[in-house]
Amino acid sequence: MYPESYSSEPTRRTPWIILEPGMIFIMGRSIIDNPGSIYEPVHKWLSGYIHNHTDNTRIELGFEFINTGSIKWLYIMLRELAEMEGLKEKARITWHYEHGDEDMQELGHTIESLFQCPFRLVEEEDMDDECYGRILDGLLP
Repeated sequence: MYPESYSSEPTRRTPWIILEPGMIFIMGRSIIDNPGSIYEPVHKWLSGYIHNHTDNTRIELGFEFINTGSIKWLYIMLRELAEMEGLKEKARITWHYEHGDEDMQELGHTIESLFQCPFRLVEEEDMDDECYGRILDGLLP
């Protein structure tokens, strides 16, 4: 069975990751030379999660910077989530991007095209620690 939660503190090169039943939160910078070192545990957690979790799930994603290797891992993980039974009814994805960042906005549209569930693109004034904290505060009970 998957662990109840998983988290990883952000660094200057890695995102803030919080995985809990009902919430998937990945935000920040993802400019890692070896993204598998960060995302393999996330993928493993998601694999167990989609087969054991039956409640609603909020998925909050946003990146200040993301490199190609990290985008590949993001797609792998999101494809895994797309296999969740009842995804359309159970999941809601929000993609946050910084005002004026057309590349991140476009990446959000690309990700939206992969899923058949509620999806929102949210333009933020700044993608920074303050923004991530505000978003996370809105998710916690």
